Amino acid sequence: MTRCEPACSRPLLALALGACAHAAPPLAVIGYYPGDSAAFRAHRPERLTHIIYSFGHLRGSELAVDTLAARTTIPALVALKRQNPRLRVLLSLGGWTGCATCSVVFESDSGRKAFAASVRRLNDSLGTDGIDLDWEYPVIPGPPGHRYVPWDRESFTALVRALRAALGPGAEITFAAGGFTDYLTQAVDWAAVMPVVDRVHLMTYDLVHGYSKETGHHTPLRGTRRQHESVEHAVRLLDSLGVPRAKVAIGAAFYARVFGGVDSAGGGRYQAAWFERGVSWRTIDAGLAGFTRHWDRDAEAPYAYNPATREYATYDDTTSVRLKTRWARRHGLGGIMFWQLTDDAPSGGLLDAILDETRR
Repeated sequence: MTRCEPACSRPLLALALGACAHAAPPLAVIGYYPGDSAAFRAHRPERLTHIIYSFGHLRGSELAVDTLAARTTIPALVALKRQNPRLRVLLSLGGWTGCATCSVVFESDSGRKAFAASVRRLNDSLGTDGIDLDWEYPVIPGPPGHRYVPWDRESFTALVRALRAALGPGAEITFAAGGFTDYLTQAVDWAAVMPVVDRVHLMTYDLVHGYSKETGHHTPLRGTRRQHESVEHAVRLLDSLGVPRAKVAIGAAFYARVFGGVDSAGGGRYQAAWFERGVSWRTIDAGLAGFTRHWDRDAEAPYAYNPATREYATYDDTTSVRLKTRWARRHGLGGIMFWQLTDDAPSGGLLDAILDETRR
């Protein structure tokens, strides 16, 4: 992949969000990990503040981490705490296709209590530190065929309260939230949920997704005239709803999304297209061979276009994740998270850029 524009950025504009950077707590760096008991080692995950094993699933009303991979991987992740005693290892529920029965199970008090009790047992037996809920999605459409109903909102509030009652104050309870307007305005009762949980992980990626018929930026820091969904938009929206910024982690993507059938106007931005494939950051040079990288100064995001194949790519790179990390620190956010660890290059990759920025 060649680069035709410098990886520079205009000065970040201050949001009227009110927090001073010097008053912010240390930034959490949170990685999701769906791999096996060995693949994470090349990435030195002990440098993280949190690693989230992804994903457990529902077996009846209980959290299950019962695959062979889970039984070997979770203890290996917990063992990392010998190298970094401050590392927190969380279990998780769901993912894009992993919450098909969540709406039904969590609408009943018995279902919520059974789930919470199972999480407590697993944390106690495995030495893990809490739970991350990745229900995609309460209230609004998620994967085809998954039930969603208006009272999912109340079910989600009752669920986090049941978890806190079962786990106590020392365990971490977090949840992954869609980084787009419909989720943020409909799916969660923020005033009721945020006092109970430790953090919300904003999935400010896939904002242009596999069902999209037009290109754009899938994980931009800032909105543009053509695309308002972005990190900045999501944080502003949560701020207007009274969500404490210290409990918000923004998301970075360790992968590109590639679209086909794209006209060259605007370097392929905002053109009709169809989704073709994802490309991990660790293979980005080979995966985007023949593409020319560009930089969108409005979105604070890279993109790339291949005129020979009429393909367009949208992604995070080392420049954009540094800007996101710096932005999170300056605006008093609680963390930056990413999907997912083994999409990264083992050295000189996106995690290294994030960690380097946190030390500045």
